[in-house]
Amino acid sequence: MSQITLVRHGQANTGARDEESYDRLSDLGHQQARWLGEHLRDTGYHYPRVFSGTLNRHVETAQSMGYDAGVIQDPRLNEMQYFSLAEAFELQYGVPIPTEREGFADHIPKVFDAWSEGRIENPYERWQDFQTRTQTALTEIAQGDGPALVVTSGGVIGMIMQHCLGLDSQATARIVLAIMNASLHRLFVMNDVISPDLFNAVPHLEAQDRRYAQTHL
Repeated sequence: MSQITLVRHGQANTGARDEESYDRLSDLGHQQARWLGEHLRDTGYHYPRVFSGTLNRHVETAQSMGYDAGVIQDPRLNEMQYFSLAEAFELQYGVPIPTEREGFADHIPKVFDAWSEGRIENPYERWQDFQTRTQTALTEIAQGDGPALVVTSGGVIGMIMQHCLGLDSQATARIVLAIMNASLHRLFVMNDVISPDLFNAVPHLEAQDRRYAQTHL
């Protein structure tokens, strides 16, 4: 039996409304990642294999956690381009991109439904292709030796949970909405079956003076 630990990146630029502007950690995002790295070292976790996506926020999170060398960057672990999908959704259906964080709780499930059902015309990436690349990357990591740490994004983690648990698009959207920045999600692999045994844990942010850092966006 082997283990894969997924980490969502630290808080990014929450005020952004496009992919490029979003793709960098905030000061709080760097701090969340530093605390997570310290927690893993203090509790004796060792990962002979460390992976991340190629986005700036993935690389910065891994670095702030203390993983500067030997990280395998894999573009299949990159996030969906949500703002690109949301812009296409707005053009087709007149549903504006939210200007407040709370608005995404209603917006994301609508976009996921349309995307998964093929109702967004000419998306930058099809839902099925996003599924395939995340599942293929996960399967390859699962076939390696020793525990693995994977720094990625909420959408990728949500799609992995969909694959493991057989979720529909609405349940996947709710999973994605719940995932906190710099959170831990653990999978165990046995006989080629991948099952989750930890979801959305933030032990490094549970102390009273750190709870302000439990962020979703």
